[in-house]
Amino acid sequence: MALLRSYVSGEWHTAAEEGVPLHDAVTGEEAARISSAGIDFAAALEYGRRVGGPALRELTFHQRAALLKALASHLREHREELYALSARTGATLGDSKFDIDGGFGTLFAYSSKGKREMPNDTVYVDGNVEQLSRGGTFVAQHICTPLRGVAIQINAFNFPVWGPLEKLAPAFLAGVPSLIKPASQTAYLTSRLVELIIESGILPEGTVQFVAGSVGDLLDHVTAQDLVSFTGSASTARKLRAHPAIVRNAVRFTAEADSLNCSILGPDAKPGTTEFDLYVKQLVTEMTVKAGQKCTAIRRAFVPAELLDDVAAAASARLAKTTVGNPTSDGVRMGALASLEQREEVRRSLKALRDAGSVVFGDPERVEVVDADAERGAFLSPVLLKADPDRSEPHEVEAFGPVSTLLPYTSVEQVVELAARGGGSLAGSIVSADKEFVREVVLGAAPYHGRLLVLDADDAKESTGHGSPMPQLVHGGPGRAGGGEEMGGVRGVLHHMQRTAVQGSPAALTAVTGRWVAGAPREEGLHPFRKSLAELKIGDSVVTAPRQVTLADIDHFAEFTGDTFYAHTNPEAAAANPLFGGIVAHGYLILSFAAGLFVSPEPGPVLANYGLENLRFLTPVKAGDELTVTLTAKQITPRIDQDYGEVRWDADVTNSAGESVAKYDLLTLVSKEQS
Repeated sequence: MALLRSYVSGEWHTAAEEGVPLHDAVTGEEAARISSAGIDFAAALEYGRRVGGPALRELTFHQRAALLKALASHLREHREELYALSARTGATLGDSKFDIDGGFGTLFAYSSKGKREMPNDTVYVDGNVEQLSRGGTFVAQHICTPLRGVAIQINAFNFPVWGPLEKLAPAFLAGVPSLIKPASQTAYLTSRLVELIIESGILPEGTVQFVAGSVGDLLDHVTAQDLVSFTGSASTARKLRAHPAIVRNAVRFTAEADSLNCSILGPDAKPGTTEFDLYVKQLVTEMTVKAGQKCTAIRRAFVPAELLDDVAAAASARLAKTTVGNPTSDGVRMGALASLEQREEVRRSLKALRDAGSVVFGDPERVEVVDADAERGAFLSPVLLKADPDRSEPHEVEAFGPVSTLLPYTSVEQVVELAARGGGSLAGSIVSADKEFVREVVLGAAPYHGRLLVLDADDAKESTGHGSPMPQLVHGGPGRAGGGEEMGGVRGVLHHMQRTAVQGSPAALTAVTGRWVAGAPREEGLHPFRKSLAELKIGDSVVTAPRQVTLADIDHFAEFTGDTFYAHTNPEAAAANPLFGGIVAHGYLILSFAAGLFVSPEPGPVLANYGLENLRFLTPVKAGDELTVTLTAKQITPRIDQDYGEVRWDADVTNSAGESVAKYDLLTLVSKEQS
């Protein structure tokens, strides 16, 4: 059988030995062999730092985002091939789509995040400018820049496509190259994924490396600029976290480990309610998708004590319809576990769980299968148990397969306490229409969970479900779950970057960040609205002539808009208002006058005003006050796939005393070139 190749230091590497056999989870036949013998791991890391890192850092966030989108589109063209390989891991077509299409979706999601929420620049500005002096000449700004190392990912066997892609996406967007090390059982699928990535030529050289086999002395060579992301058992996570080089260099280490996730049925969700049916359906789905081999699967099913028998009967009825067998055969709803070794591990865990309770459905030792040999393939029946919630085993033993345990509770306080006994979980869910119950459980359980789903009749149709991590949300959990976070939208990107506080003058910070900072020089001359994106510079500004606000203006605006709030129309009531002391102009009248002051009305490069942000009304405007606007180009963001870009303007509306009456950021779309 084929010996899986590694891709390191810019070339494919084949070990000079036979390697360890990997087996088809369905037939038991040898599927491939694996070995990393002969790899120079120190050289691989150095190659990523020296070649991949600089290539990525030359690109802006938007350019990296565009490459992720291109890669996702390319990989999607090969999904049928990946589905076929995925079936050999024991996955049904639905399981394969969950893994493979989920991975592609994560690339698309991060591409979108990068384009919409990050600048078309190589530096990320984090938070607001901090004024450190009274006069405003000494200020500070936090910025984030890519770490100069490699993001090492050590992955689990259960998601051989989604796993590496969910880690690659935020690292790549941050500007950090990746080294992918999959779990051996299903590495032949990850191997083909990486071959498709490298063959595409879409990503810059050195930004993706791949190790088939053990990591050898890889971790001996990590530096403070590298990162390690691990998915697997808590015991292995502890060993890796304690590695001398990781400890010595304070390497950023993220673990996604064991997780005894729970799902809680509310007392209101009695048989016949939508929520009862949702709970049972979700429980069975989480037991059988990927044959229960999901870090987010429901392991502890908490139900009101009086509903325990009802839930057991309903879940058993659904499980009885779950056909187990060859995942490529029609009608099969659950395939095999990833390996015979994994099946034996689940059976060992089941023995401990059965000591704490009894089996409601299934037989751990035998199962009827379709179009396959039940012993040669790693098949296992779904097993539903019920147990005493006070026993320790259900809260400590994870059977990483199609296994869940029903646990009764009698009060909100008890179920919150029981949820916490898992020691920290990736995901939990509450199925209830009782909003007070939901609030108490969420607030009580939140410190022990990375994600909580509230499922009810209102969101069920569109809900992605208990076990589906979303790229926009934190994926991780405290304590037993590893204590780390993956994905989480832009948070996941910033994990791969160094946050640095830069102190200096407004001019210095403007130069560093590429954003105009109040107090930095401004350039007046040609009206900046007459300049194309190619001509416009940060700091280009216009100061308008003043305009007086009259009482007639205020009265007309109130009548015309219907905004007859007393502060604008009733002199006595307005005078009694401690904030105004008399009639004041509408805030939106001020904005309207400001637009009239700074607008350049003739057709030109400015295509549209599409909004404003950070608006604050600071000083009341009364009849007789004169308004002046200072408009300054604050940030320029070309859109790489359009012939225009976004310009963010600092708008400062002042009165005749020089006081700011309103401040905001104006957003416009501007042509890249003069038409």
